[in-house]
Amino acid sequence: MTFLLHPCKQTLRMAVLLKRLTLQTSIGRCFRKPTVKPDPAQLSLAASTTKLVHLTFAKGFSTAGDAHSEKRQKRKDAFTNTGRKISERIIRVLDEKGSDLGLMHRADVIRLMDKQDLRLVQRNTSSEPPEYQLMTGAQIHQERLKLREQEKTTPKAGPTVTKELMFSSNIGQHDLDTKSKQIQQWIEKKYHVQVTIKKGKNADQPGNEPDEIFNQILQTMPGIATFSSRPKAIKGGTASTCAFRPLSKKEEKAYRDSQEAERRHTLSKDNRNTESEVLCH
Repeated sequence: MTFLLHPCKQTLRMAVLLKRLTLQTSIGRCFRKPTVKPDPAQLSLAASTTKLVHLTFAKGFSTAGDAHSEKRQKRKDAFTNTGRKISERIIRVLDEKGSDLGLMHRADVIRLMDKQDLRLVQRNTSSEPPEYQLMTGAQIHQERLKLREQEKTTPKAGPTVTKELMFSSNIGQHDLDTKSKQIQQWIEKKYHVQVTIKKGKNADQPGNEPDEIFNQILQTMPGIATFSSRPKAIKGGTASTCAFRPLSKKEEKAYRDSQEAERRHTLSKDNRNTESEVLCH
């Protein structure tokens, strides 16, 4: 048996269902998280800021490339083959023997290089016009070897280290020899040595003068050291002081030259004496 609802009741029921559906939709809207669309201008600004920060960080901390560029520039400035890349139109040219060929156009220089199978090396960039020299590959190699040797022998600049030593003028010979060896070791390490000698109770006796002791110490280091400051009296004459330093390269060379000249003079003198003896017999 089928029961049919009255039209009025059916309409009322539909109204109740519609009201419930509307209420559920309203409640859902209230608890739903609002969605905000981003502003295109803000997105563009944020992207630009991120990129700028990234570039700033990379520039501030990426030093490997700069150091590599400095090494390449230093190597280039040392001694390099210019080749055909001559930036100046007119240059002064020296031949492989160092003779001045005068001012030449770069096109003429390139032709001369091809004809004689030579390289072009920049010699003086500060002159006007710049100075270049034509050289062989072997000459360039030898020049580079010389530069490397000079870099090895050139001492690195640094603070001067000074050692201090103090003893009495009554020091015994054995102790003085020990002090002299210590001073020599410091000198060989390129240190400066400040020595102070106090006058002892027996300072009036011969052989105890501070100046004589200073000279005796210096004589143990021939060709190695010299006075940085000459001996002088201090503390009212109760002590004397002086400073020793290593010889410079120029002073070492001058000492070796003088020793060689003295050796030749002695040898020549001995030869003359030998000849005289032969003639006498």
